[in-house]
Amino acid sequence: MRLTFCDLRCTYCDTEYAFYEGRKETLKKIVDAVAAFQCPLVEITGGEPLLQKNVLPLMTMLADAGHTVLLETSGAHDISSVDPRVHRIMDLKTPGSGESARNLFSNIEHLTQCDEVKFVIGSREDYDWSREQVGRYALTQRCRAVLFSPIFGRIDPREIVEWILIDKLPVRFQLQMHKFIWPPDAQGV
Repeated sequence: MRLTFCDLRCTYCDTEYAFYEGRKETLKKIVDAVAAFQCPLVEITGGEPLLQKNVLPLMTMLADAGHTVLLETSGAHDISSVDPRVHRIMDLKTPGSGESARNLFSNIEHLTQCDEVKFVIGSREDYDWSREQVGRYALTQRCRAVLFSPIFGRIDPREIVEWILIDKLPVRFQLQMHKFIWPPDAQGV
């Protein structure tokens, strides 16, 4: 479920349409629409979902309805009020994003073994910065997973994999698979 609006402007953003596109819906209508899919897993993303005033009750309603709820957030907004049943995927913005000064590092103390931290990497500088944060905050012990993901089209994914292997980092590498399956700029996939 992609929500509208974001107050960050990452250099690599691939969902700029989410800055302003969208329509208002009642929470009941959203929960009913999700139920119609008969899918137990729901991911809420954006834009930045935590900017929506009703996202906290929405996540609680979805969890109450028996869904496994994932929240993908930029890490620039407080996650402490998110329902503890929600699995948080927090993106720590790297220097290459142009938004690393917006990281709210106090969020790290709220992460649990149900949560993940993601780093989107576009250069060796981004990788080194990410590796440093993993160690500084003991993220691999604090979270379920730490994810390193290349910026599509900006860096050869093999470079990041080679750096991870050389450093023996206990992180997971991920690709935006939808960009390999469908055209990279396709919406709704």
